[in-house]
Amino acid sequence: MPSFETRELRKTVLRMAHAGSTVHIACAFSLIEIMAVLYRSQLRLRGGPRAADRDYLVLSKGHGVMAQYACLHELGWLGDDELARYFGDGTRLKGLSDAHVPGLEVSSGSLGHGLSVGVGLALAAQRNGTDQRVFAIVGDGEINEGSIWEALLFAVHFQLSNLVLIVDENGFQAMGSTKEVLDLGDLAAKLTAFGLETREVDGHDESALDRTLGALVRHPCAGPRAVVAHTIKGKGVSFMESDNRWHYTRLTAETYAAAMAELEPGSSRGKEAA
Repeated sequence: MPSFETRELRKTVLRMAHAGSTVHIACAFSLIEIMAVLYRSQLRLRGGPRAADRDYLVLSKGHGVMAQYACLHELGWLGDDELARYFGDGTRLKGLSDAHVPGLEVSSGSLGHGLSVGVGLALAAQRNGTDQRVFAIVGDGEINEGSIWEALLFAVHFQLSNLVLIVDENGFQAMGSTKEVLDLGDLAAKLTAFGLETREVDGHDESALDRTLGALVRHPCAGPRAVVAHTIKGKGVSFMESDNRWHYTRLTAETYAAAMAELEPGSSRGKEAA
């Protein structure tokens, strides 16, 4: 049974990013605990990435996909060779979520539309009378998009109680902090006002995440649910944390070695990230 140890997931992300000389490392790191908890104890995969009765994990924040690839690797759905060729010529593993990869439900990265796909999946499950659930992850910068709020209005109107929205609230987007670019204020209050049963949680506290998601899924409310997960962009590597340059910065041999060293079990940072 995969453990989804967060330190190892972060090391997998670093190996991929270094091999492909790619960006979005910090964007993936803020998602690691969320992904680990979902795959470890919340998602009912029921036999594989194409199982007809599986729960869906929709990564609307598609640029965080390396966190999901790391979990698919833990499941054995992606091999070491594929990770080593990440972002290379001919690979199926691209820098944004792509539905051609088994285990990824949407092609996203054009921000704001992945949630609408998740809402459609939830509506289909509701109308088909299945017990399938949809967990949709969006970024706090992404929800500047009006299409996010249109999708939520639809979900509430049709009482999609099988939809769980997770907001990765790390306080940053590509070009600055969310407060600087477009301050949306109290997201939990806004989601509640829209009609979602909403909770807030430390997005790096796996036990709290597990309890919160489990309680929301079991809650008897008639409509969709939401979790605002307060996270740190770049979590796990000291020189990346809350430094928005790591939205687009590539690893060098030196920064790769330094980041990997912090994630070793013997280091103080490694113990914290475990």
